[in-house]
Amino acid sequence: MPLNLHLLRMFTTVVRTGSFSRAADALHISQPAISKGVRDFELQIGCRLLDRIPKGVRPTREGLALMRHAEALFATERQAEEEMRSLRGLEEGSLRIGASTTIASYMIAEYLGIFHNAYPNIDLHIISANTSEIADLTIGHEVDIALVEGPIRDENLIAEPWQTDVMELIVGSHHPFAASKTPIAASALASETLIVREPGSGSREIVTRALADHGIEPRRTLEIGSTEAIKQAVAVGLGVSIVSRAAVSDQVAQGRLKIISVRNVAIKRQLWQLKIPGRLDAPAAVVFEQILNEVPRRLSVAGTLS
Repeated sequence: MPLNLHLLRMFTTVVRTGSFSRAADALHISQPAISKGVRDFELQIGCRLLDRIPKGVRPTREGLALMRHAEALFATERQAEEEMRSLRGLEEGSLRIGASTTIASYMIAEYLGIFHNAYPNIDLHIISANTSEIADLTIGHEVDIALVEGPIRDENLIAEPWQTDVMELIVGSHHPFAASKTPIAASALASETLIVREPGSGSREIVTRALADHGIEPRRTLEIGSTEAIKQAVAVGLGVSIVSRAAVSDQVAQGRLKIISVRNVAIKRQLWQLKIPGRLDAPAAVVFEQILNEVPRRLSVAGTLS
């Protein structure tokens, strides 16, 4: 009996999200419909595909085997959709952009504006997540453009340099460092609480590595999964943090945060665009990539002339 692709999609969504309720939300159908669909699919296949566990579900051995085929099948489906979009050109369609959190929040607005003004009939969809999650979305053909902050080591991806970002130490306006007229010693950070992003964040990996290279180990760390929340925590004195310069200009201007120089420590990171080898990009993705590469050069020239 041929596989029912509608039920297969239900099953794969349950596995990816880890629960029937989240799968129902993702597919915009009711949870009972998801549960019935997976149950009917198991009857069609002739074996149990999911184990129910206290925190959700997990695939059985048979379910894992089926997932491998399903992922390949749906990746082929997405490639076909992309090729059809490419044949329609830039008169209609959509562009899905995956960007790690700092890039999505503080760095790509100008690029989006330029693209939207030129191609207003193309729907833009922005997905913000940490670096490892954007890499997974790229491999799954779920985004057309992928921009990340951290290094990616995956044989399924090509990482091309995009921009260089400067990372700065920030403190609250009442922190003792804020009164310093000269760069502080790196050793002073050892007595501080360092506020960091969650595991999988490119920012966290860069900061951790840079501090280790300088022999700096903060007294303790506080993990917060949002740059905006980190800024608020630093402003009220919960600790210090090292974040992208692009992320703090607003609160520095308001006087709530201060950028502090650290003697002999300069943290810069490469920002990357992720690509899949051999993938045929739709025209909208090609044009957006041209904008990504052209705008920094244009701003650089303008700064030189001024």
